[in-house]
Amino acid sequence: MNKFVPFICCFLFYTNTYSQQMGSGNANSSVTDSSAAFSNRPPEFAIIPEPVSLMKTSGSYILPDNVLILASADMKQVVDYLQEKISVSTGKFISAYGNTPAAGMIKLILNSKANPAIGNEGYQLSVTPAVITIRANKMSGLFYGVQTLLQLFPKEIESTELVKDIDWKIPCVEITDYPRVAWRGLMFDVARHFFTKQEVKQYIDGMVRYKYNILHLHLTDDEGWRIEIKGLPKLTEVGAWNVKKTGEFGYFSTPGPDEPRTYGGFYTQDDIRELVKYAKDRFVDILPEIDVPGHSLAVIASYPELSCTPGAENYRVRSGEKIMDWSHGAPPIAMVDNTLCPASEKVYSFLDTVITQVAALFPFEYIHMGGDEAPENFWQKSDAVKALMQREKLTDMHQVQGYFEKRVLQIVESKGKKFMGWDEILNGDIPTSAAIMSWRSSNFGIDASREKHEVVMTPQTNVYLDLMQGDPVTEPKVYNTVLLGKAYEFDPIPAGADPKYIKGGQANLWTEQVYNIRQAEYMTWPRGFAIAEDLWSPKEKKNWTNFIGKMELHFKRLEQAEIKYAPSVYDPMFKASRAADRQLMVELTTQIDGLDIYYSFDNSFPDRFYPKYTDKLAVPKDASQMRVITYRGKNPIGRMITISVDELNRRAGKR
Repeated sequence: MNKFVPFICCFLFYTNTYSQQMGSGNANSSVTDSSAAFSNRPPEFAIIPEPVSLMKTSGSYILPDNVLILASADMKQVVDYLQEKISVSTGKFISAYGNTPAAGMIKLILNSKANPAIGNEGYQLSVTPAVITIRANKMSGLFYGVQTLLQLFPKEIESTELVKDIDWKIPCVEITDYPRVAWRGLMFDVARHFFTKQEVKQYIDGMVRYKYNILHLHLTDDEGWRIEIKGLPKLTEVGAWNVKKTGEFGYFSTPGPDEPRTYGGFYTQDDIRELVKYAKDRFVDILPEIDVPGHSLAVIASYPELSCTPGAENYRVRSGEKIMDWSHGAPPIAMVDNTLCPASEKVYSFLDTVITQVAALFPFEYIHMGGDEAPENFWQKSDAVKALMQREKLTDMHQVQGYFEKRVLQIVESKGKKFMGWDEILNGDIPTSAAIMSWRSSNFGIDASREKHEVVMTPQTNVYLDLMQGDPVTEPKVYNTVLLGKAYEFDPIPAGADPKYIKGGQANLWTEQVYNIRQAEYMTWPRGFAIAEDLWSPKEKKNWTNFIGKMELHFKRLEQAEIKYAPSVYDPMFKASRAADRQLMVELTTQIDGLDIYYSFDNSFPDRFYPKYTDKLAVPKDASQMRVITYRGKNPIGRMITISVDELNRRAGKR
């Protein structure tokens, strides 16, 4: 879901979710071995995503002190990227565009006659002792070949400073590679918490390592409007700012009138142009999202006349206080009206102004206009909406939103762009020219593809990166989990879909509980590794055990690059239950095998000389907490985890 659901579920739900995820078979046969023992021997090649074909040949290539990149002048953006990546960590002198071949050179070649087997983004990489050659049909293919080349080098190639005394050697290989799907996206929510221009660039740098090519920026929501619109200054003077709060989003106290609204920010139009260019230089398109008609409290706080509801002039940009009641499911019951008025012509004039400028700023062919989770209770009471329904012969709120979506689609298409929305827009008989981003489940995307809508698959069950990736005691608590193995199961072209209309897939990072770029990285990796492989690699090449080995080596690469990641896959999860005599029992599971779990109930910190977990444990009568840690052999690999007995009792239910 693209919002934070308050805790409508108890911890028993969390426990059940874990047991379901860990115990159920995976749809992809190559992933069913999620409990297979992991070999301590690392894979020989740790390329993520897995290439289509890789053949090791004899010998090794050693990077010379003076490296020539043999390329044409029109390859500058790839050459500049490769020069910087190699020179910073190795200290080697990198020259480019020379005509005279040199030992150890790196050749970039665009095919004079396209190789249909590799398409627009594929490449062929050849490493011999004398030369590295990357061939592609398009510049993007050369760029992705560079990403694979860098992964062949020692992990220190990712260092942000000079590394000495390293043998910059890679094995000789022949690789042919190309993506499974064209749309390989990551969504970054910069509305719930604002991330600076430099932080967005940092996120782009991380995603291109793994051959993602779409950055979906969620630019507007109840908590903030993040893009300058000329002629509508209040959107950023008022709509971009709220009260800084810390704690659990959705449960913050309602801000008082004296609390300063100084937390937030926005991107100027020059900032947007800079980000678009930065992304494009790395072969990433930016998809802008303006989320309407729901999720629009920042708009209404800025321009109350765009609401149907009297008193909207008293609304303020949300700071994380509760504004929705989800206890009855979707759509939610709104406590304040965060929807634009579908019956007001002022709304469509406003959106025309916004979309005109967004279309000019973002060259990507699509504009995402949201459409999700629009509450209906205020519309149901609105005289203006009732009059609209009578005039347009609309029978329910689905049709009211459908009317709105069709009007917005016309505006988007009038600017020469394609309209995209979340799968709720299917409720309103939307034209097939509307592209669908299917988040509630893959079934909505399957149905949409059969109806000839273009579809991007982004099911919350597999690719929502804001969800917990381990036990709730170790994670920022939200309403559900997506474990690494579940992310690796994701199939962007599910059975039953019409593949002709599936553009690809995407992972979404909503940021209600993500306060800074370090936590954004933590939530993205390693699940972002798994989803990259889902989107790029042939389905038959995926292998969970091999992937885990590669993941561990990429953890070391991220450490070199000073990128944060989540080690949650190493930590145990706790399932509490009661025996027939009501004795509290605790069962421990791990996401990967080959780990030993050691525990204590005596408030001390266990190591490998403590009792080793082998089977379900009875919790001692007077214990107040349990501590656990995982080891691989003699080495600690997981974090020291503490869980209270009170928490275990809550999970087990009544005594």
